[in-house]
Amino acid sequence: MKIPEKSLLNTQHFDYSDSFEKEFVSKQTHINSSELGKLFFSSGSPWIKKLFSLRNKIVKIFGLKASEHQETKEFNYEPGDQIGLFKVLEKNDHEIIIGEDDKHLNFRVSLMLDNENNQQHNRKLTITTIVTYNNWWGKLYFFPVKPFHKMIVPSMLNGIVKNLS
Repeated sequence: MKIPEKSLLNTQHFDYSDSFEKEFVSKQTHINSSELGKLFFSSGSPWIKKLFSLRNKIVKIFGLKASEHQETKEFNYEPGDQIGLFKVLEKNDHEIIIGEDDKHLNFRVSLMLDNENNQQHNRKLTITTIVTYNNWWGKLYFFPVKPFHKMIVPSMLNGIVKNLS
C-alpha cells in the first residue's frame, strides 16, 4: 500500500516504505495523535517485546542505538520527546511521526487516523514506515529485519485498533 496522501511523510525521501491500514468503529468521538502514540507503545504483544529485546542485544555489538525501557506514562508525545529508540518528530491532530536517525539508516513511523466517509465513529488507522539507508550497512541491517517488521506492524495495528474499538 502507498503512503496516504494526507500523511506528513509524503514530503520525505526514502528507500523503503510500507503501509498497513485497518478500518474500525470507535466508541470515542475524538482520538488525537498523542493517544495513538501512547497506544503504539502499550499495544504490543509479548512476542514483539522479546524480539525488540533480542534486537537491542544484537545491535549493541555493532555500536548501533539500542532502546532502553522507559515508562510511557511520563511521556508527553510532543515533538522532541523520546521513548526508547523512538523520538517524536512531528505531529498534528490526526497523525504522529516517530522515528530515529542512526549512522546506518533513518526510519520514520506514521500513525495516522482518518475518519471514513466523514462519519464520526467510522475510522481508519494507517501505520506507515519509511526507511532511508545511509550506507550499505543500512541495507544489510534492514534485510533480515524486514520480514519481522512485516509481521510486527500488522500485529501492533490490530492491538491499537482493539484498544480503540
